[in-house]
Amino acid sequence: MNTIVFTNATVVQTKKPFAVTANVDVVVKGDKIEAVGPSLATKYPKAKVIDVTNKIIMPGMVCSHHHFYSVLSRGMLVKTGPQNDLTQVLKEWWWRLDRALDEESVYYSALICSLEAIMCGTTTCIDHHASPSFISGSLQAIAKGVEEVGMRAMTCYEVTDRNRGLDEVKEGIKENIEFAKSVDEKYKRNEDVLVEAMIGGHAPYTVPNAGLEMMKEASDITKRGIHLHAAEDKYDVSFSHHNYNLDVMQRLDNFGLLDEKSILVHGLFFNEGEIDLLNERKTYLAHNARSNMNNNVGYIKHLDKVANLLIGSDGCDGNMFEELKFAFFKNRDMSLPFNTTDYVNFIGRGNEFLEKYFNAKFGRVEAGYKADLIVVDYKNPTPLVDENVATHLVWGFNTHVVNSTMVNGRLLMHNRQFDLDIDEIFAKSQGVAKKLWERVEKIKP
Repeated sequence: MNTIVFTNATVVQTKKPFAVTANVDVVVKGDKIEAVGPSLATKYPKAKVIDVTNKIIMPGMVCSHHHFYSVLSRGMLVKTGPQNDLTQVLKEWWWRLDRALDEESVYYSALICSLEAIMCGTTTCIDHHASPSFISGSLQAIAKGVEEVGMRAMTCYEVTDRNRGLDEVKEGIKENIEFAKSVDEKYKRNEDVLVEAMIGGHAPYTVPNAGLEMMKEASDITKRGIHLHAAEDKYDVSFSHHNYNLDVMQRLDNFGLLDEKSILVHGLFFNEGEIDLLNERKTYLAHNARSNMNNNVGYIKHLDKVANLLIGSDGCDGNMFEELKFAFFKNRDMSLPFNTTDYVNFIGRGNEFLEKYFNAKFGRVEAGYKADLIVVDYKNPTPLVDENVATHLVWGFNTHVVNSTMVNGRLLMHNRQFDLDIDEIFAKSQGVAKKLWERVEKIKP
């Protein structure tokens, strides 16, 4: 079992209780942290020693809601109609894109997003996938791209009836179940699992009651929670009231879909009773500030009432330092009571969520925790102490200070360098994206 010792580190804990500890060594053995303390290197004479003097070691960041396939839409040159509300945005842009995805583009989207996340100090992304023309095998294509980079991830297929009705729902359910079972087989063989499974759904307004019932069955079979957009737009709320005479959350709860292993996304138009239900069921809610602003959908009025709040990017990228800043500054703009400490804690809670799936401890630089770590070259212009860790993270840290990224005890990026030929990968991705755009152009909303 390989051992790496980081010497002369400053360790920063980014999950409450926040802490700064200078001049210590961090010993990584296999996939876990074995010890943290002063002058440990001499106890491991056969270990690889990496001197990180004047650098910080901290837990990796987690993007708690991502869409890998969105990376291939960056700068997409296609003709679109009006995009004056979220429904038009989805129909003119995203739903045309996802219908054009094939195995190659799905694989490259996961590969590129994993590389970008690692560059940004993000060690785990919780992905939410859709490719209606390539459902069966799509999650394996994502896992392949993620595993080749070595990042940690969770993924799912978004169940929906928007293209082919109940047949499409059934295909999505089957893909979720089969991928989850393939992960279980890895556990049985005592293999390292880097990519876990959830049960995905698009949004309540494109999942009929029969689909919600099937999602619950899939959740029970696989013992995984759901990952579902909800109340991102007022239309989702109106649809639920018009068709079912129920609030969105009550409809989901009627099918037993709310639990502590599930993530709902956005929740902008939940009412106070729905937030109470969310908290009662201990369900997580992923907040995506940049996406909400980009889609002009508004702001969640009851954000400060959510007990299990996570931070995601909704496909913007894997840059959680950026997302942290936007979330905090939008919070200030809306005059909510959260401070820097709160938002850093929300980011840290992503690591807490991983513990429900990977059967390991995440999110602290301590013995026994998974070695998902980043080395940061941050030159603090003012003292960095326990009491102001969050302030430095929001106002000072950014992706440019990420020097090295480790996942599962493996250094994926060291001194900003990869073992992979990333120039070649990105060059090939451009060709894949161009072909994808040509297919999108031919698809009508």
